[in-house]
Amino acid sequence: MAPPPTGGGPVATPLGAKVERRNLLRAAVIGGSSAVLGGTLWRGAAYAAPAQPGTGPYGALGAPDARGIRLPSGFTSRVIARSGQTVSGTSYTWHNAPDGGACYADGTGWIYVSNSEINPSGGASAVKFSSTGAITAAYRILSGTRQNCAGGKTPWNTWLSCEEVDRGYVYETDPWGAGAATRRAAMGRFKHEAAAADPVRRVVYMTEDVSDGCFYRFRPTTWGDLSSGTLEVLVAGTGTSGPVTWARVPDPTGATATRNQVSGAKRFNGGEGCYYANDTCWFTTKGDNRVWQYNAAAQTIELAYDDSLVTSGPAPLTGVDNVTGTTSGDLFVAEDGGNMEICVITPDDVIAPFLRVDGQSSSEITGPAFSPDGRRLYFSSQRGTSGSSSGGITYEVTGPFRA
Repeated sequence: MAPPPTGGGPVATPLGAKVERRNLLRAAVIGGSSAVLGGTLWRGAAYAAPAQPGTGPYGALGAPDARGIRLPSGFTSRVIARSGQTVSGTSYTWHNAPDGGACYADGTGWIYVSNSEINPSGGASAVKFSSTGAITAAYRILSGTRQNCAGGKTPWNTWLSCEEVDRGYVYETDPWGAGAATRRAAMGRFKHEAAAADPVRRVVYMTEDVSDGCFYRFRPTTWGDLSSGTLEVLVAGTGTSGPVTWARVPDPTGATATRNQVSGAKRFNGGEGCYYANDTCWFTTKGDNRVWQYNAAAQTIELAYDDSLVTSGPAPLTGVDNVTGTTSGDLFVAEDGGNMEICVITPDDVIAPFLRVDGQSSSEITGPAFSPDGRRLYFSSQRGTSGSSSGGITYEVTGPFRA
């Protein structure tokens, strides 16, 4: 992989002190629970109560704007690109079925990368912005692949684009479009969904989108080079919280399904989004509407959200999908279906809608990602108002996101 052009150096995006506070609060509960349980390793409930509905940090949603998006006061939206149409100010035609995405600093501007979840000819594209947010270029960064769903950003500023097909691959791509995309076969062949890099332990976590899928990590032989390494699967009890271990997957080629190669591998019902910051990897499972929290330092998992454990009123988040985070410690979780919302989960474990897309009930929200300065949120409605993959719409939301 060729290095990015000057101006595209690594950009750290830690969640900051509020996430540390979240983890400290949960750690305190874990410590107390261990004493009470007298050494019991697994139990059916989470160590700390999963997030519950409440008043979000941005207040109530307003009326739909001209694009049908309900936003809190002070926020505005615009359309960045539409599937099958030329991206404004460029000659590039935007791809169908936009899915997972990420942002990259580019000098005083930035780049938003987006996958295409169609099969065949999926791949990924990018839009480049100036310091004022004006679109300056759009281009293809990956072609000839299948059903590229989600993926993840690496600390060395590449985009991992994941194929959501049986025995699918991970492709490492250059958001600047200068370097050729590279298939990373050592990261395993399975129905990939999302990936998240952990620079402390020097591993990449990955989710698997099947009803009896697993949670994986890839340990490169050399950090920064994904051409070789060890694929491992999470091994744990049958509950929703407790300590975990990792075991090597004997055959990453998937000739025998990777999820069936290790006895005791923990099953997850439809792995979706995956996001890492500050010793924590959050990932979602659509089959049971859960947001999981893996504490990499303590090697434990627990539930950050479960719609079946909401104690009052209707669950605000269903159809959990892509997830991202901010420096405030907030998690933003997109819905596949549901009522087409992006919900925010605060460090105090309050969950509330942040935005809603009206008039697009046959679509799903994909690819949430923040600009490097945290002031703009990008996402797509994969099938837009038409309900077809050719009707995708990619948006930008600007406003007073909290630092």
